Amino acid sequence: MKKFLLTLLVILLSIMAFVLYTFVSTGYFREINNTESYEVIAEIPVKGAEDLTISYTDRFMIISQDDRAGRRDGSPSQGGLYYLDLDSGNFQPKLISANYNFPFYPHGISMLKLDSAHYQLLVVNHAKSHSIVKFELIGDSLVYQATYRDQSMISPNDVVAVDEESFYFTNDHGYTGKWGRLAEDYLGIGVSNVIYYNGKYLEVASDINYANGINISQDKSQLLVASPRAFQLHYYNILKDGTLMHDRDLDVGSGIDNIELDQNGDLWMGSHPSLLAFAAYAAGKKEMAPSETIKVTDGNQVESLYENDGSVMSASSVAAPYKNLLFVGTVMDDQLVVLKKKDE
Repeated sequence: MKKFLLTLLVILLSIMAFVLYTFVSTGYFREINNTESYEVIAEIPVKGAEDLTISYTDRFMIISQDDRAGRRDGSPSQGGLYYLDLDSGNFQPKLISANYNFPFYPHGISMLKLDSAHYQLLVVNHAKSHSIVKFELIGDSLVYQATYRDQSMISPNDVVAVDEESFYFTNDHGYTGKWGRLAEDYLGIGVSNVIYYNGKYLEVASDINYANGINISQDKSQLLVASPRAFQLHYYNILKDGTLMHDRDLDVGSGIDNIELDQNGDLWMGSHPSLLAFAAYAAGKKEMAPSETIKVTDGNQVESLYENDGSVMSASSVAAPYKNLLFVGTVMDDQLVVLKKKDE
């Protein structure tokens, strides 16, 4: 009897330890203090503006949009890419992907300037099968170039171009089955990865806890990978053949999502300070989820610039500054929020 009770006690303690670990490691006990130093000056009506990227040279923004809440609730609609003239002052984006009749549900995006008049856009697309779609952007006109598909695209989340012929992308999960994915999300098992494409597909980083946003440092020497489940930013040195060497991990204290670079090379990230709250919101079980904007300066100075409990925006996924404005996109909200510091 004593042995049975001891075994039962060990099991109960193990369960309690697991539950406590899950709550702590996902930020459940994080206190959210609504930031008062910023005010909302505009709300751009784009549903599910999960990712965006800015050309500081030519002063425009590309927005990746997909109504994930609608798809979740059985009312799917075609997603799209939007062009926003940042100096127009009217915050009215133009849909530039309307001419394409293939199923298009965009996720992470990457923009590469080719010359004075042309850009390349890479877009993760979650249609019947995962793919990465390549476009050419001329002014505010979009021209389809190619679609990349491969069995290595298990669960692609974000992509970043190296040049016209090569890119990296993240798989945010390593398992495809329900139970494996639950183990990744709640046990924190790190089996997601980064794939490099240069005519062939090669795994170049592995054992990551939910590999999410990805970008390249301003000097092109390092690849940056967000790991929201670990509350970390991973730094990898890029070798001559495109393979990676792990450099270091930076604790950021929040579930960072997409990574954008400003003109100085500093990093800006939309973030989920409570992953359990985000999961409940994404599943339609909660009306709100907290948001945070993280800035990393000089590769190691972490600053939380904006926090909100969800009353202004829920589940922020991307952030980028332009002049005295801060643009913040979200996973499922009905609008992209434009913030401005109150004293500016």
